[in-house]
Amino acid sequence: MSETTLRARDLTLGYGSAIVTRNLSLALPTGRVTAILGPNGCGKSTLLKAFARLIRPVSGDITLGGTDIRRQDTRALARRIGILPQAPLAPEGITVGNLVRRGRTPWRGLLSPWTQADEAAFTEALEAVAMTALRDRQLAELSGGQRQRAWLALVLAQQTPFLLLDEPTTWLDLPHQIEVLSLMRKRNRDAGTTVVSVLHDLNLAARHSDHLVLFGHGGSLVAEGPPEEVVTAANLATAFGLRARIMPDPVSGSPLVIPL
Repeated sequence: MSETTLRARDLTLGYGSAIVTRNLSLALPTGRVTAILGPNGCGKSTLLKAFARLIRPVSGDITLGGTDIRRQDTRALARRIGILPQAPLAPEGITVGNLVRRGRTPWRGLLSPWTQADEAAFTEALEAVAMTALRDRQLAELSGGQRQRAWLALVLAQQTPFLLLDEPTTWLDLPHQIEVLSLMRKRNRDAGTTVVSVLHDLNLAARHSDHLVLFGHGGSLVAEGPPEEVVTAANLATAFGLRARIMPDPVSGSPLVIPL
């Protein structure tokens, strides 16, 4: 693993007395595309929030480059880790362009002028999600899929080496789901960005990811590794109670889940 690995060690997460994940040790492969999978309520989103320092662990720690993220400067951490939450909130009346510009906040001082580097990152992010023509539209006026793409542009404009995406394909129809996952793969390939997404579609996750992390009920880690090692009938039965047949995807060769 790289010295810049994002790693959880003996991690226990919860809300009050409700423990979601217990004693988890996990390292996210640097420079790869990882999908976190599992049934509802198993702690996928909670884990992603912990990796982004949005919630504090009950016990254990999360390190980036060997240093506990709780001890790292907030602005410096925001230059390294970008997160798209499951249900982000935006100020009333904000336009797409003004939303995406907020992605540059970690790179700018309070009174810093807008630079050529900021403009380039802003423009590139809008183009990547095909939202340039909508930059002056209010976010509230857009469809759910368009709003999701605007939020994706915000985290792309942040230009961090780690991207954490909580259900990034929410509100999107199938063609746009594939488009977003392909975009994340391209970002990984072109910039070396480590991409970690919480996903529900097992087949899309297997096709578009290098590494899968599969949780079961109660937050237990069932399996992690390449898709062909994680997506097995036995693992899906353990994680979801699902009877399934696994066959090669005729297009990609990745595991294809056929529920029985």
